[in-house]
Amino acid sequence: MFPIKKAYGYICRVNEGIIQVLVFRHSILEAGIQIPKGTVMPKESTNDAIIREMEEETGLKHFKVEKLLAEDFWENDDGIIHNRFFYKIHVCDTPDEWDYAPTGGGEEAGLMFHYFWISSKDEVELIRGHGDYLHLIFNE
Repeated sequence: MFPIKKAYGYICRVNEGIIQVLVFRHSILEAGIQIPKGTVMPKESTNDAIIREMEEETGLKHFKVEKLLAEDFWENDDGIIHNRFFYKIHVCDTPDEWDYAPTGGGEEAGLMFHYFWISSKDEVELIRGHGDYLHLIFNE
């Protein structure tokens, strides 16, 4: 079985001189606090996937994919191996928090995500795997 490709976005802004990363609380509380991510479709590049997924999951349209921060292979809780691609993305002029219903369909249909910003890797507890490379953002 081939690994499933996943694109993760550390969406960043600078607020009053402090770098912040966008996270969200899922409407299903057990899902915890996450960063936006999604599955790379067949024949889709990871760069195209990160743009599509960030738009579908956050509603943001004006952002810049800065760079690929990390790629790894990771075992999900269900035992499936994910080939993960973590991108640094820059955005300006965004609200401090907002709610958004993701538009990607599938398992996300009917869900609501509450977005907000964090200013350190230890400010909130992200679900397993989502904070693995936050140190590359906050210790730059």
